[in-house]
Amino acid sequence: MGVMRFTVHPPDLLEGLSATDMLYISGMDGRIYPTRGEWSDGVLACRRPLSDSGKLTVPFPHNQRGYSMLTSTSLREREEPYLLMIELARGALSSLRDQWAAWEMGHMAIPQVFRDLQSSAFSAFASACASQSDVDRACELARNAIEDTRRAANVLVDAYVIQRMTSLRRNSHLPTGLLGCALDPAALESQNSEFFLSAFTAAAIPISWKSIEPHEGNYHWDLADDLVEFAQQNRSVIKGGPLIELDDGGLPEWLAPWKNDLLNLPSFVCDYIETAINRYTGKVRIWDVSDFGNTGQALDLSEEHRLALVARTLEAAHRTDSDAQFFIGIDQPWGEYQRKGNHRLSPMQFADALVRSNLGLAGVTLHINTGYNGPATFPREMIQISRLIDLWSLLGIQIHVKLGCPSSPRHDPLADPRLSVNEQVGEEPWCEEAQSEWIERIVPLLLAKPAVTGVFIENFSDQHSHRFPHAGLLGADGHPKCQFAPLRRQKHQDLT
Repeated sequence: MGVMRFTVHPPDLLEGLSATDMLYISGMDGRIYPTRGEWSDGVLACRRPLSDSGKLTVPFPHNQRGYSMLTSTSLREREEPYLLMIELARGALSSLRDQWAAWEMGHMAIPQVFRDLQSSAFSAFASACASQSDVDRACELARNAIEDTRRAANVLVDAYVIQRMTSLRRNSHLPTGLLGCALDPAALESQNSEFFLSAFTAAAIPISWKSIEPHEGNYHWDLADDLVEFAQQNRSVIKGGPLIELDDGGLPEWLAPWKNDLLNLPSFVCDYIETAINRYTGKVRIWDVSDFGNTGQALDLSEEHRLALVARTLEAAHRTDSDAQFFIGIDQPWGEYQRKGNHRLSPMQFADALVRSNLGLAGVTLHINTGYNGPATFPREMIQISRLIDLWSLLGIQIHVKLGCPSSPRHDPLADPRLSVNEQVGEEPWCEEAQSEWIERIVPLLLAKPAVTGVFIENFSDQHSHRFPHAGLLGADGHPKCQFAPLRRQKHQDLT
C-alpha cells in the first residue's frame, strides 16, 4: 500500500469540495490508480495499491466561479508531507509550459500577453518555493501563481482557436465540422424548429432500445420516424442513436431475466441493432451504436462482457450497413471512474481494443460536461480539454463530442435522479449566462481540432425527459436560453 501526504493550507482550502471522494493519483502513463483520501490534522493522505511515483489530481477552488481539477507533477513517496498549494502550482505551470512549447513548435504565434502572464506566474511560483519556511506566504504566492497560470492558459487557448479557425476558413470552403443537438418532441413545434435550424447543421436522433422496445416485440417508432423526417426535410445531417445504452437502467427491463445468459443476450442486442439500422438505411449515415460501454453497470455485466458486447454490436452494425459510419460513446473520457477500483481498462484502452479489432469503428463520441454531481466528468479548464482531444486523436479515428452544462442550480424533476447541479460554485451560481459563456468558449475550441468532426449539445429542451439537469437549449417553460446566441454565431461563421 502506497501513501502520499500533503499539507493543506489554509486548512479550509478544500472545504465543501468533497475532495477525498474526487481526488486520485495517476501514473506517468496516465493510468489512474484506485485512490482513497483521508484527512488528519490538516494533512491529506492519499492511499493507493502501489508505491510508484504518481501525480495527484484534486479539485481546486478558484477566485471566481467554481473549481476545476488541478494535477501536480509526478511525485515520489516520502515521509515529509508535500505542501499541496505549491505542488499544484508546479503542476499547472509545467503543463502550461509543455503546451506552449508544443504549439510554438507548430508555428503558432504566441501573444505577448501570454508571455507576461506566464512570466508573472513563474516568478510567483519561484518565490513560493523559496518561502516554504513561512507557510502562509508560500501558499499565498503559490495561489497567485495558479491564478496567473490559469489566466495565461486562457489567453493561449484563445489565441490557438483564433489562429486555427482563421487558417481553416482561409484554406477550406467547407464547414469546420458538424454542429448539432439531440432532438426531442419540442423540436417538431414550428417556433422551436426555427430556433434549431438557426443554430445547427446536424441532428442527433435518439433511438434508444429502452424507448423503442419497452416490451419485447412491441416497437414504438413514431417519434423517431417523425424526427428523422424533420431532419431530412430540413437537410440536416442525421446522427442516429445511441442504440444501446449500457449505463444502469439503460436497457429494456424485459431483458433482465437474460442477464446471466451470455450466449443469448448478445443475440437479443444484435437483433435490435440490425432492426434499427435496416429501418433507417439510406436516411441515417452516422450512428452511435452504443454508449457508456466503458463505465456502465447495465445488467451487472462485467467489464470484459461489456467490451465483448460492444464489439458484437459494432460487428452487427457494420454487417447491416457497411456504408455507414459507426461510433461508440465514451463516458468520463479522463477516466475519473477508475479511482474507485471497479474498472481495469482506461477509456482509451477500451476504445483502442475496439479499434484494433478492425470492426468498422469510425470514431468515438466523448461526453464532456461540467457543473454536475454524480456520474459525470469533473470540471476542467479549456487547456485541459484541449489536451484531452489531442490525446484521443492519437487513435487516428474521428472524434465527436457531446456537451452538457447547467443553466440553473435548481432541482430538475425530468433529469436523471443520479445527477444534480453542483452548487459548490462560489459566489456565482450557474445561470443561463454562465452556460452560454461555457458553450461560447468550448465549441470553437473543439471545432478547431483536426480530429473533431462533430460537436453535439446534450439535449434540445428541458421540457422532456433528459439526462443532465437544465442542459437543454430551451427551458422547462419553453423559452430559448442564452446559449443559442453563440451557437448561431458559430454556425454563421462556419458557413461564410
